[in-house]
Amino acid sequence: MITTMTPADRRAGPRQWAGLAVLALPTILIALDLTVLYMALPHLGADLGASNTQMLWITDIYGFMVAGLLITMGTIGDRIGRRRLLLIGAAAFGVASVLAAYSSSAEMLIVTRALLGIAGATLMPSTLSLIGTIFNDPKQRGLAIGIWGMSFSLGTAIGPAVGGAMLQNFWWGSVFLLGVPVMVLLLATGPVLLPEYRAPVAARTDLASVALSLGAILPVVYGIKEIAKNQALTPAPAAIVALGVIMGWLFVRRQHRLTDPLLDLRMFRDRRFSGAVAGLLMAAITLSAVMLFFTQYVQLVEGMSPLRAGLWFLPLAAAFVVSSVVAPLLARRVRPAFVITGGLSLAVVGLVVLTQLQAASGLAVLVAGSTIFAFGVVPLLALGTDMVVSSAPQEKTGSAAATSETGSELGMALGIATLGSVGTAVYSDQLAGTIPAAVPDPAAAVARDSFASAFAVAEELPTALAGDLIAAARDAFTTGLNTVAAISAALLALIAVLVVAVLRHARPLGAENDTPETRNISPNP
Repeated sequence: MITTMTPADRRAGPRQWAGLAVLALPTILIALDLTVLYMALPHLGADLGASNTQMLWITDIYGFMVAGLLITMGTIGDRIGRRRLLLIGAAAFGVASVLAAYSSSAEMLIVTRALLGIAGATLMPSTLSLIGTIFNDPKQRGLAIGIWGMSFSLGTAIGPAVGGAMLQNFWWGSVFLLGVPVMVLLLATGPVLLPEYRAPVAARTDLASVALSLGAILPVVYGIKEIAKNQALTPAPAAIVALGVIMGWLFVRRQHRLTDPLLDLRMFRDRRFSGAVAGLLMAAITLSAVMLFFTQYVQLVEGMSPLRAGLWFLPLAAAFVVSSVVAPLLARRVRPAFVITGGLSLAVVGLVVLTQLQAASGLAVLVAGSTIFAFGVVPLLALGTDMVVSSAPQEKTGSAAATSETGSELGMALGIATLGSVGTAVYSDQLAGTIPAAVPDPAAAVARDSFASAFAVAEELPTALAGDLIAAARDAFTTGLNTVAAISAALLALIAVLVVAVLRHARPLGAENDTPETRNISPNP
């Protein structure tokens, strides 16, 4: 049913903003869960006696399940009710968090982490799509989505600091219990503050499409991660990625044939939608690479404890917060494409600063360059997400939100696989030419594998020789970081050109043709 709304009716009041606060909490938690575990790995590995393979699955299974089920859960939310799916996911996330905290074996923790991933996949598109339901005014919706994006970025950035603080005072399972009070609060306030919305015509979920979407996304993400881990394009991971691509092709063919597809591919005909999704994917590539090398630098080059290393993420978190609020406000007066391009230009400046980082230059250059980069890349993340949500019909918002988040997940995996591999290759090549001649050949070969391996090798060498090896490894790692920063700067410049070419016609927030007749379908009670 179509309803006519006055401008005053469209503006959100205190209840709607309180609803946004409720949605921001699980968003922070979901993002935090992606990074908080890295600090706990050594502790839980020793306690549970996990093998290296099990440790990898404990780390990765959460992200695999989230990435694989986002599209499915987004569409299910459109059909059964976005608030209903959100609350079901919140209850499941809380229960799985308790089970993970008190896991008694590595196998149990892998299973509970998988359950957390399934629950997380219900929460992410539901929170974003409900914002599109709550906020009818385009200006307010843009700001709300900016705050939502800030919440996710904030959770990612503070994860290491929170993990370090929890581990310094409690046992490893405490990092999982963070989710319990947040989910209890969501379950208590969600029915009061959040509206329900479901598509006017709820169709049957096509299970074959669900299977094909999982078959497309999971092999691609897994294969990319394996390529990144091995630092080489070996046959097995390449075959797994190829399988995912084939399954993706079959998925697309099936969606074209269905009258009510799991993913409506017609949304990609909108330049705002397709351009924003592509921009989000490419930005995620550079963001994941910078975060990866930032983490390694503070822990390995600077030799910081997990808590101190995590605290150095806080300037980045502050940049995420400020930019997430400023970008939508600027986009009310300036076309979003130009706000995004201006931000990307600033991000390029930050990356150029990182190209000048040296092992002896300390943290000032690293933190300054990374913070400038973070501030500049956020407008694309915030405004691009708003374009995805606002360009989709109301009944497809959940599916659209899930599509943008899936693109970001793939971008994060691609960034680690591609730029991470480039950085490692540069490190290995640089170290090969500077490694002390007195280091035995077998030890030198191990040291060239990674910076962490160089530390392990140094423990077996005489003190003076070990110091020379670590110094050479620090310089080689920093050279790899410089190279990754330079490539990322070039990639962001290309993204800026793409944004101007594809999205320049998008009008400032609130000025676009976003009328009640085209967007605001009254939600089901």
